[in-house]
Amino acid sequence: MASHILGQMARQLPGDWERSYGHPLYFLETFVDPDRFRGTCYRAANWIVLGHTTGRGKDDQTHRPNRSLKEVLGYPLERHFRRRLSEQ
Repeated sequence: MASHILGQMARQLPGDWERSYGHPLYFLETFVDPDRFRGTCYRAANWIVLGHTTGRGKDDQTHRPNRSLKEVLGYPLERHFRRRLSEQ
């Protein structure tokens, strides 16, 4: 059920995003806290494990981990997403 909902979201989100922001999406990413969740539904929906965060957060000023490490997962929306992301 969860992987089905994630699939629906992956089909719906690109159109909604482009209508709202005027720019297409080629790749989705999410973060899972492995201390709390396994991310099973993402894996079942074919999301790819990319690695882990550094635990520093986006507003880091100390350059030291200050929160739990998250697992990073990604989902390509288009076959040649790498090329599309590097285009200007």
